[in-house]
Amino acid sequence: MLRHATIERNVILLAVLTLITVSIGGIVQIVPLFTIETTIERVEGVRPYTPLELAGRNIYLREGCYTCHSQMVRPFRDEIERYGHYSLAAESMYDRPFQWGSKRTGPDLARVGGKYSNEWHLQHFIDPRSVVPESVMPPYGFLLRPLRTDDIASHLRALQRLGVPYTDEMIANAVADLRAQADPDADQSGLLARYPKAPTGAFDGNPGRVTEMDAIIAYMQMLGTLVDFAEVTPEAVRQ
Repeated sequence: MLRHATIERNVILLAVLTLITVSIGGIVQIVPLFTIETTIERVEGVRPYTPLELAGRNIYLREGCYTCHSQMVRPFRDEIERYGHYSLAAESMYDRPFQWGSKRTGPDLARVGGKYSNEWHLQHFIDPRSVVPESVMPPYGFLLRPLRTDDIASHLRALQRLGVPYTDEMIANAVADLRAQADPDADQSGLLARYPKAPTGAFDGNPGRVTEMDAIIAYMQMLGTLVDFAEVTPEAVRQ
């Protein structure tokens, strides 16, 4: 008791001992993380974004879509019944930054891929209230402008340096893969070999051009489609 009283009366001593205690706790929690390859359990099916999807994600960030839409289904019954399987950390392992979000003015988009047709998304971006009368989303018809493609390989290379497993082959074929994904008449074999389950098609309705609309719809159409959740259980993820 005497020692405890001495510590409580000495502000500097109390601060030093508190700092030491917190430091020890932090070291115990942090140091073991350096002994493992990754803190994220890998799940079969998760892959890096295609060049077109990556461009769409960049537009999603640029337009601030994350301020109204989250991309994280929480493990609660009401959310799972509405949106689908709860989100896995591995689904965001290549996101810089992740799009979990903090509020929902609009619905969560973690499982939106394949839920609606390309035509629905196109109309929704052009005139949201024509398909969702109660929507407060602004129109994004201006996304029908041409997509800049000359810098997409640089985007992939930058992410490669940050640890995303883009290969030199992926980077070399970045522009070709981007254009092939938005053209249903193109040879897409190389694209699909490099990026399994990549959605393809004339997303903006015009296969003769590649627009920002193509990119953001391609991004929408892949969200939540890479993992076969019928094969994923909590036990399988922990293994």
